[in-house]
This record gives sequence, C-alpha cells and structure tokens, in this order.
Amino acid sequence: MDLEIREIRHEDNAAAASMIRAVFVEHNAKREGTVFSDPTTDALYELFQTEDRSVFYVALLDGQLVGTCGIYPTPGLPSGCAELVKFYLMAEARGKGIGRALMEKSIKAAQSMNFKQLYIESLPEFDKAVNIYQKQGFKSLEKPLSQAHPGCNLWFIKDL
Repeated sequence: MDLEIREIRHEDNAAAASMIRAVFVEHNAKREGTVFSDPTTDALYELFQTEDRSVFYVALLDGQLVGTCGIYPTPGLPSGCAELVKFYLMAEARGKGIGRALMEKSIKAAQSMNFKQLYIESLPEFDKAVNIYQKQGFKSLEKPLSQAHPGCNLWFIKDL
C-alpha cells in the first residue's frame, strides 16, 4: 500500500469532486443543501487559495485519490473556530487508517494556525465518520454554528 497525503493541487479538482459525490451516492445521502450540490466542490483547489488560514489535503492510495479532508474558517463561526471540512473516503480506503491520518493531519494544521476549536457538520448516513469524530474528541451540539450547509443535521465541536 503506497499512501501519500498532500495538499490539493489544481489537477486534483475533478477527482476530488467526483470522489466526494460518489460517497454521497454510495450512502444515499441528502444532496441538496450539502457539499454534494455546493458549486465550490468542483473547484476545491481554488477555494482553499482564497483563505490564508485554510488547508485541504488529499489522500492518494497507489496514485489514486481516495480521500479528502481540510480546515476552513467558515463564515459565521465564532472567533478562533474553524471547520473540519470535506472529510470523505472511498470505500476501498476505509479501515486502513487513512481517514484517521487525514483527520489528524488536519487537526494539527488547525492547531498550527492557532485555531482554538474545530466544528463539523454531518448527516446520519455517514455514521462511520461520526464514530471517528467522537473517537477524536468531538462533542455533539444541539444546533449548527454556521448556515453553510443547511441540509446537514448533525453538528460537532472539538476544543484544540
């Protein structure tokens, strides 16, 4: 298994968007009001160039893009809080520690950018990811901190 985790490049845009949407289809997850229908999903490299305090990682397994995760200072979040965004893995990448490696690299990046908290939005269909969030110390919230993706109905926060 040849695993590489690196920052996104322009040439990764199409593969990243396709992979993210494939995970939604696989889980029969809600498309409207989520990352699935968000136009920025097709231009992730460009999106993460617009914010100094952001980073987006891709995981490549034997050269194929199989996972994504990043940190973004989503508008509307409290001061010192960033969002852990677009954490998705293809089925063949699950259970190999790739998701944990992506998330831990993202959390370290958020700490190095001096964020004090990380926020996540999710859906019940992504129950395995929710389990990972909880293992990483994320706590459930009663309501969203942001209106970025109104289709999401699970919210979590982690103190860094």
